[in-house]
Amino acid sequence: MSKRVAVVGAGASGLTAIKCCLDEGLQPTCFERSEDIGGLWRFQEQDIGGQASIYKSLTINTSKEMMTYSDFPIPEEYPNYMHHSKVMEYFRMYAKHFDLLRHIRFKACVRHIKKCPDFCATGQWEVVTETYGKQESAVFDAVLVCTGHHIDPYFPLDAFPGVETFKGKIMHSREYKHPEKFQDQRILVIGLGNSGADISVDLSHVTQQIFLSTRTGTWVVNRVSDDGYPLDVVHFTRFKNLLRHTLPKALVNLWGEKKLNMRFNHENYGIKSLTKYPIAADDLPNAIISGRVLMKPNVKEFTKTGVIFEDGSREENIDVVIFATGYSYSFPFIEEGVIKTKDYYIPLYKFVFPPNLEKPTLAIIGLLQPLGAIMPISELQARWATRVFKEYYRCAICSILPSSHIILCLCVDDNTHLNLQVQYVDQMDELASLSGVKPNLLALLLTDPKLAWEVFFGPCSPMQFRLTGPGKWEGARDAILTQRERIVKATKTRALQTCTESSPPLAPSFLIKVFGCFALFAVMLAYL
Repeated sequence: MSKRVAVVGAGASGLTAIKCCLDEGLQPTCFERSEDIGGLWRFQEQDIGGQASIYKSLTINTSKEMMTYSDFPIPEEYPNYMHHSKVMEYFRMYAKHFDLLRHIRFKACVRHIKKCPDFCATGQWEVVTETYGKQESAVFDAVLVCTGHHIDPYFPLDAFPGVETFKGKIMHSREYKHPEKFQDQRILVIGLGNSGADISVDLSHVTQQIFLSTRTGTWVVNRVSDDGYPLDVVHFTRFKNLLRHTLPKALVNLWGEKKLNMRFNHENYGIKSLTKYPIAADDLPNAIISGRVLMKPNVKEFTKTGVIFEDGSREENIDVVIFATGYSYSFPFIEEGVIKTKDYYIPLYKFVFPPNLEKPTLAIIGLLQPLGAIMPISELQARWATRVFKEYYRCAICSILPSSHIILCLCVDDNTHLNLQVQYVDQMDELASLSGVKPNLLALLLTDPKLAWEVFFGPCSPMQFRLTGPGKWEGARDAILTQRERIVKATKTRALQTCTESSPPLAPSFLIKVFGCFALFAVMLAYL
């Protein structure tokens, strides 16, 4: 009899979690508190408590080839960077293709998840849900929590003296939907993350003035990179990842800083950062140079009608303050003690399994912030977690994961960064190794050199993790070798007469190819 798995949430992580359960012969039941799939990416005109929220103009900052699910490529005619409406269309196609909707119970809010009395023997969980005011309880063999981390707004009002005296409007970025209602107002945005930058630029076209306050600054990257290709396609490759790990860190940082400053000098624009991860904010420099957005330091205190900044400058007649300060992470519906959170620190083995569980039958999917796309990482997390569930119940042993003591030690190393940020290629490879689906470069070089070349020098796209091992997809090779055609297809919507002698713009130079061959050979040796 198939083991029953409860999936909490039908967003980007929940949908792939349902499919991964089906792939492993498990029986999923997904509980979605809203009336539709999509989670964060489903735009709603009103901010609804307990649900993720986005604004109307939102466009994703990872390209389609790098954010696609590994065995269902995004259509070639879709733009490389998709508006949230296109992301939703893709999710609907994915759900329809794999017949996922029949496993989802909509308007079902999970109230409690707690261990069954005999958990130490069975590993089972009692899940209490509420639908239209009626509560139901059911027992499941395993649980996948896919609620993401964009629900509970982080609102650090206590950090700003005088905020209680401010007469203007104070709101969180999750409440922002459209710019029109802020026509001709003076607005302060606190926080320079992706949302803070996006909202500032969006508002700057209709407001009188935008002030953007930041404590740390940031690095701004452009979605459009070398030769017009998407940023992550150009830079998230195994070859460049090898260079990043091989070359001295100071040299890599120096190169990166010089590369980012080629478009505009971050120090001259008042946003240079020494430590913060970059944000994709293509239009922010244009808004700053045109005066529509004025950069300001951290707010020292509020007055009745304005703010005083840490450099002593002040701005009065502020109509609205928008806190783009991110989100808190919590799981109030899970039995106390299963997951212990403190500030931004959540101990999870490989960002997935809580330590100290007697049985490995509960996993958290999608609770990280990768420098890159989260969808394929969530997919690999779910593939690994469902295999752990399956192997545990098949073998009835707990040795699938390390001991609790070892897991606790590893959790300290895994979750050291306050914002749960990880490098895309590293995280994908680590999860793929755990699931047995990481591509073997040596085997590929000996059997399929053309594919090996693209896997190593080309973008580390999710299809690479369908070439071998459990869940192998026969279409993976072709999808990888044609990914550059799909990238160009979306932009070259006007046919041009070109010179037949011209060479492909994305191809590395001869010297880089030679150097890359040596690097590839070194990697091959590492596999021996």
